Amino acid sequence: MSFDLDCILPLVTKPSRYTGGELNSISADWDKQQAASHKPQTTRVALCLPDVYEIGMSNYGLRILYSLLNRVPNTACERVYTPWPDMADRLRNASVQLYGLESHRPLSEFNVLGFSLQSELSYTNVLYTLDLGGIPLRSAERSAKHPLVIAGGPCCVNPLPMNRFIDCF
Repeated sequence: MSFDLDCILPLVTKPSRYTGGELNSISADWDKQQAASHKPQTTRVALCLPDVYEIGMSNYGLRILYSLLNRVPNTACERVYTPWPDMADRLRNASVQLYGLESHRPLSEFNVLGFSLQSELSYTNVLYTLDLGGIPLRSAERSAKHPLVIAGGPCCVNPLPMNRFIDCF
């Protein structure tokens, strides 16, 4: 972790939304994975339900994907939820990007960022999350150094409203 979360959390409501470490959460040691050069490159996936923690963590689909991806060899999957405005303001004021709950690594360091689109009302939260994560909003503005932004869920039946922002549905 490249920033001191303890300086930000006392200043926001419901700080436990942003700490991770719940029972059954899976936390991979990124530094140890990078040092193990005999292993193939680990794919780092951040799964996001673009809503606040209390809504996102109770989504069974996201929990199932999280569990399944963490069982795949050379894959580390973490969770991220769209923060409440007070946390977003604190992150911006501290020049800190939104991060994965398990490692507290910035979203821009992941290989894949997967969104679960449950409702059209969450579309703006996708853009908000990308912006807080330091990821260009439009697909055309991203390069190979940025995470691949994918989306699934019921709203992907009609991908047209989000097709400029999502790389793959």
